[in-house]
Amino acid sequence: MILTYHEIIKSVKNGDIHVTPFEENMVNPNSYDYRIDYKLLEIEDLPVDPKKQTSYHEIDFTDDGYVLSPNKTYLANTYEEIGSDIFVPLLIGKTSLGRLGLFLQITADLGNLGAKHKWTLELKAVQPLKIYPMMRVGQVSFWKTEGSADMRYNGKYSKFSIAKSSEIYKEFSNN
Repeated sequence: MILTYHEIIKSVKNGDIHVTPFEENMVNPNSYDYRIDYKLLEIEDLPVDPKKQTSYHEIDFTDDGYVLSPNKTYLANTYEEIGSDIFVPLLIGKTSLGRLGLFLQITADLGNLGAKHKWTLELKAVQPLKIYPMMRVGQVSFWKTEGSADMRYNGKYSKFSIAKSSEIYKEFSNN
């Protein structure tokens, strides 16, 4: 079951949902808008090999914006720290930007119980598209769980509040 406007506000105020900073005007009928922070990582490798550590370069983009190029993958993070111990966050892109050709959260939209941090966002533009720091790029919804919620996420990305490149290559080195 998805939380609605009043339940999101109530859950933030009573501490069941963590959104920092929280702005009530960013609450929607069944989600909360999130913004993009001031850094991007652009993946440099072509082709990308999941058995090797990915090379990327950092882009500090300013209020003048930054043009995303097609055929490139970018990582960024949310400006807000988002999470919950009892609700599962689901992060998706804004339809307004999708209609301009921005794919956001391409595959990793489902959060985990207990993870509270700035989320890494995957961005892919199908045509040159200018984005700006602090713009609303997506929305997060919160879902009630069924069954025991005693297991918390403590995975390899749980300790980061910056855009973090893939660490899948480590899975190959452990075999």
